[in-house]
Amino acid sequence: MATSLERVTATPAALEFLEELRQRHGLLMFFQSGGCCDGSAPMCYPAGEFNLSDTDVHLGDLDGTPFYMGSEQFAYWEHTQLIIDVVAGNGGMFSLDNGTGRRFLTRSRLFTDEECARLKAEPVGP
Repeated sequence: MATSLERVTATPAALEFLEELRQRHGLLMFFQSGGCCDGSAPMCYPAGEFNLSDTDVHLGDLDGTPFYMGSEQFAYWEHTQLIIDVVAGNGGMFSLDNGTGRRFLTRSRLFTDEECARLKAEPVGP
């Protein structure tokens, strides 16, 4: 049986930064911002601090930290793997990376035709 494709993954630097934030703030969660106040940044919150809706999509976990996106945005990004990285700069005003001098950044790559076919067979859940 083929292994599941990851819709969201992270660089080693992002995972290290995530662990630093987890040590400071406890359990965390991510929500991929859709472009309102903070552009399209991956926003990091304490677990349960961001109210998810019934239509939000759980893309996967980053080292045990759940990552979500709104369903309308997912419709545009469903053929793309999100790669969460960390760079110098200011985070989103509501994100835990704000004020650290570093911020999470979403990079991406398109899934291949073969990967897209495999993904169609795998359900994406809330």
